[in-house]
Order: sequence, then structure tokens, then C-alpha cells
Amino acid sequence: MEVCVALDLPSREENLVLARSLKAYDIWIKIGFRAYIRDGKDFIQAIKEINPHFKIFLDLKLYDIPNTMADASEEIAKLGVDMFNIHASAGSVAMKTVMDRLSTYEPRPLVLAVTALTSFDEEHFQEVYEKNIDTKAEQFAKMSYDNGLDGVVCSTFESRAIKEATSETFLTLCPAIRPFGEASGDQKRVATLALAHQEGVDYPVIGRPIYQDKNPQQKVEEILKVIATF
Repeated sequence: MEVCVALDLPSREENLVLARSLKAYDIWIKIGFRAYIRDGKDFIQAIKEINPHFKIFLDLKLYDIPNTMADASEEIAKLGVDMFNIHASAGSVAMKTVMDRLSTYEPRPLVLAVTALTSFDEEHFQEVYEKNIDTKAEQFAKMSYDNGLDGVVCSTFESRAIKEATSETFLTLCPAIRPFGEASGDQKRVATLALAHQEGVDYPVIGRPIYQDKNPQQKVEEILKVIATF
């Protein structure tokens, strides 16, 4: 299990201050929509300069026609990030097109597919996909696995079933982690670190419980100590 810290603060400088406070730890850093649109590719370099061993997860959830997704994926690979994601809803042709395009990159970034956003509850997920979350997440995961992706983004509650349906080495990255039972906020399917470990989560993504803490560095240290006991 490798922790991924979400840089979801309102400004570039706030995110950089947070990253600097965590420079002693070789962890994953998640850069999402707001930060990337606002701060661009230079922000990725700024994070790497703080700690060259930070691994970067670019969380843009690509979803478009297959060739456009492949074009975008190639540009992302050129940025030197370590992982990015696409939407599984784009389908198997898009998945295969993306992976074929990236096949010449060595090393290439890990590619994950988003199954069901953790902001969905069952009612609103079925409103869009007309199936329950567990069924559809597993279907998306199998499609991702069959088309050569490295893993999926899912909630902790789907992680174990997805690995059983694919492979233990098929990665699960899970947002909405509340390490020690903190408030869930706008997320519906949240989980503790202990449950994430139990369900085989590879990458727990933690945002607000860290950056809203009065001492983010201490919070990350506590999290890493717990992970070390698993």
C-alpha cells in the first residue's frame, strides 16, 4: 500500500506549501483538474523539484473519442508523470487505442480507469448507468484488465471483488479514504485505512484529512506508521 496525497487546495502556493511540508516522504502526489487547469505543466515540475522522488498521479479522467484520448495520453506521457487515469465509460476501443499509443514509451506511466466515482450513491449511479455499483464496477474492471490497463479507480468497497475478478496484481486506487474515521464531506463511499488494507487497496488517496489538519506533516507520518504495520 502506497499513500497518495491529494493537492486539492484553492491556490498554487497553498499546494506548494503542503508539498514542501511533506518533502521528507517519498509518497504519491495527486494533481487534479483544478490545479492542472490553473497551474499547468510547470506545476508538475515544481512538485518534482521539491522532492524528485515524489511520484505524480495526474487525475484528469480522460473521456472522449478513442483517438483524442490517445493523443492526450501521449502528451501526458511526455510530461513525465507516473500515473494518470481515463474513464472506463469511454469503452474498450478507447482503452485499447490509448494503450497501443503508449506502447512505445519506456517507462510509460501507469494507466487506470475510473469505474464509479466515490461521490455516487446507489440511487444516483443507477440513474446514469442502470446497474448497481458493484456490478458495473466489476464489469468496467474486467474490460480495463482485458485491454491492458494497469488498474482502476474505485471505492474501497469494490476493491476486493475487482481483484478476484481480474488479478491480485491489478491495481486499485481508492479515493475517499478517511484514515481514522474523519468526516466524509461530499463523498458517499468512504473507508478507513484499516478497511482499505483489508480490501486489498494499493493506493489510498487522502486529501482533506491531511490538508485540513493543523499539522499535515504529522498526519502523514501517522498514516505511514499505520501502513507500515500492515
